[in-house]
Amino acid sequence: MPHSNISGASLHDTTRGIVRFRRGLPADADALSAFARRVFDETFGPDNDPRDMGLYAENAFAPSVQHGELTDLARVCLIGESDGAIVAYALLHVGSTDPAVNGPQPVEIERFYVDAPWHGAGVADAMMDRVTSGAREAGGETLWLGVWDRNARAIRFYARRGFRDAGAHGFLLGTDLQTDRIMVHSLAAAPAATPGRDIATWRA
Repeated sequence: MPHSNISGASLHDTTRGIVRFRRGLPADADALSAFARRVFDETFGPDNDPRDMGLYAENAFAPSVQHGELTDLARVCLIGESDGAIVAYALLHVGSTDPAVNGPQPVEIERFYVDAPWHGAGVADAMMDRVTSGAREAGGETLWLGVWDRNARAIRFYARRGFRDAGAHGFLLGTDLQTDRIMVHSLAAAPAATPGRDIATWRA
């Protein structure tokens, strides 16, 4: 499928530099593993047991897991880079669904990370635009995600981008069963990016 709406585009911030977006490749597995684990720890570590954080990270962010996701034909990985370093990362899972998701041709946003130094630079909006394009190019019609019910800032961001609350499901962080809100967005009328501050991470 074509990827002209994903790769080759960039976001310029006068104080922080240029973020370029591209498709993730199997060779990115080690770098993605380190980036995803660090940002996840920085975002959720202060509010969770370190043992549960460690258990989850071993299962979700090991280089072998990242390599498997990068070579999975049902997944689309998008990377934002600045000066050769990863500053943002999104992972889509085509066909993944949940009982709370009723729309046709679902695509789950499994990961969406923006590094802290780039908060407020529009990176989250720019990445969301590319997520929307990638989901459409993969044949998706319904975009959905799970967000921790205690992450009010993230929930506000998704709502601004057109997602609506559709229910909840359990999220097992190590041994701690938590609750994620399910938010759904129809790709039939996806809005363009709007000005606003971005967020660090969502999880599913």
